Amino acid sequence: MNFFRQYISPLLIMLIFLVALAAVSARIFLPSDMAAPAPVLTENAG
Repeated sequence: MNFFRQYISPLLIMLIFLVALAAVSARIFLPSDMAAPAPVLTENAG
C-alpha cells in the first residue's frame, strides 16, 4: 500500500494532468472554426 501511495498515485495524477494540459493546449493550434463549440441543429428535431 505504501508503494502505491508513494509512486503509483502521484504518477496517475500527473498523467491525468498532462493529458488535460495537452488537450487544452491543442486548441491553440486548431483552426478557429474547429476550436468553436459544435453548432446545435434544431431543424430536424421533430
